[in-house]
Amino acid sequence: MDRLPFRSNGYNFWTWKGRKIHYVEQGMGRPVVLIHGFGASAFHWRYNIPELAKKHKVYALDLLGFGWSEKAIIEYDATVWKDQVSDFLKEIVKEPAILVGNSLGGFAALMTAAESAQHVRGVVLLNSAGQFENPSEQPKSNEEETVLQKFVFNTLKEFIQRIILGFLFWQAKQPARVEKVLKSVYINASNVDNYLVESITKPAEDPNAGEVYYRLMTRFMSNQSKYTLNSVLSKLLCPLLLIWGDLDPWVEPAKAARIKEFYPNTTVVNLQAGHCPHDEVPELVNEALLNWLSSL
Repeated sequence: MDRLPFRSNGYNFWTWKGRKIHYVEQGMGRPVVLIHGFGASAFHWRYNIPELAKKHKVYALDLLGFGWSEKAIIEYDATVWKDQVSDFLKEIVKEPAILVGNSLGGFAALMTAAESAQHVRGVVLLNSAGQFENPSEQPKSNEEETVLQKFVFNTLKEFIQRIILGFLFWQAKQPARVEKVLKSVYINASNVDNYLVESITKPAEDPNAGEVYYRLMTRFMSNQSKYTLNSVLSKLLCPLLLIWGDLDPWVEPAKAARIKEFYPNTTVVNLQAGHCPHDEVPELVNEALLNWLSSL
């Protein structure tokens, strides 16, 4: 298959709120914006961009903190990427587009579509992140922290977290570790090659990458329940396509079924693939995506 060439210095850059944002742009026609998952980059769409670009204007965006985009030292929250994608549509794409997201990128696409409906014609999710509200979950207490908790316990907790997460980040950016993780979520790992591994390890060399990893793991990842699929889907107005790798060890196909049940204007395509079907079985994903786009 045609594949996007790997460029160690990236492709195009856009300044967003004073931050350097990387993106890829190819083709002509109705715009499609591709959004990667946690730890990945625009290059993860390497087998999809050339094929989709034969009929569409294709953009692949690196979320802030990932890929070739700036490793900004900020408080990360799902709304950061929602605002980034929304402004990218306004300033770079400049017309309503289809948003396509894998994993974390899927939830960013959903949030953008829910809040900026006038800029989004449809959403495609590939094994998306996000969780439904758990009615049995008890709300957290609003009682004020004691002085001991705030200045002693929390300080000690952060110190320990930094040591543990510092080691985990060092381990996570090793090429052998990256390859092992990828192969654990690809059912057919033949596309896990050196280019894909380098597209993940090279951005991790940034001096701020370790601090970004710490903030993502301690702030964002621990507060995912703040934004639920229920609340986001209840605001969605456009057609939704789910292209789901049913053999994903992280996200079960039952989640896709529940999304369709909650949001009836949904089409589901089930594939025998893992967490990243767009890179594992790109020919099947491209076919499903192009067929759906032609029906809009």
